[in-house]
Amino acid sequence: MLLSILVPVYNESATIVQILDRVFSISWPTQIEVVVVNDASSDRTQEVLESVRSRWSNVQIYHHGVNQGKGAAIRTALGHAKGDIVTIQDADLEYDPADLVKLLEPILTGRADVVYGSRFLAGASSPKLHQWVNKFLTNLSNFFTGLHLTDMETCYKVMRGEFAKKLKLRSQRFGMEPEITAKLAQSQARFVELPISYRFRNYAEGKKINWWDGIKAMVAIVYFRFGD
Repeated sequence: MLLSILVPVYNESATIVQILDRVFSISWPTQIEVVVVNDASSDRTQEVLESVRSRWSNVQIYHHGVNQGKGAAIRTALGHAKGDIVTIQDADLEYDPADLVKLLEPILTGRADVVYGSRFLAGASSPKLHQWVNKFLTNLSNFFTGLHLTDMETCYKVMRGEFAKKLKLRSQRFGMEPEITAKLAQSQARFVELPISYRFRNYAEGKKINWWDGIKAMVAIVYFRFGD
C-alpha cells in the first residue's frame, strides 16, 4: 500500500522543513510519497524547498508560477499522486502528522473509504469565534450532504485513492474543503471521524483563512450540493 501525502504550501518557509521532518520521522504502516506544491510563495519557501529536495528520495516538489490558492495546489498535487490512499498535510504546525497513523487504520482494515480527523471530538483549544464558524459550516454541510460530521473544515481528510482521483476539484481556494466533502458524500463513500490534536495559530503567526473565506465556503456548500 502506498500513501500519498499532499502538502500545499504558501509562504511557509519557517515551518515547511519541520513538517517534512516530522512526516519522515514517523513509522508508517504503509509506504509513503510526499507531493509538495508551492503556490507561488512570496517568501523564501521555494528556495528552502529546493535546498532540501535531495534530502528525501520520495518527495516530489512542484512550483506554481502564479498564486492560485489551496484548492489549486491540491488539484496539482492530485495530478501527481499515485497512492492507494491519499491525504492532505498543511505546511504549518497546526496539525501533527503523527495523528495520520490512526486515521489510516479504518481504511486499512476495510471499515471506511474516508476518514476525517476532528479537532472538536478531541476538544482542541481555539478561539470561540473560530469554533462557532467551523461548527456552523459543518452543520450547514451536513444538512446538504446527509453526513454527520463534527469538523468538515479539517485539514485531515484521508481517503482511498480511487475516491481521490474522481474528485476533479474546481475550487481554487478554501472552497475545496466543502467541495471535497460534498463530492465524497455523493460518491457514497463510507465516512469515519476520529479525534485529532490541534494547535491553533493566529494571524500574526501566519494564519491565512479569514471571514470572507467563510462566506465563500457557505456558497460552495450550496453550489456543490447541486452543481459540479
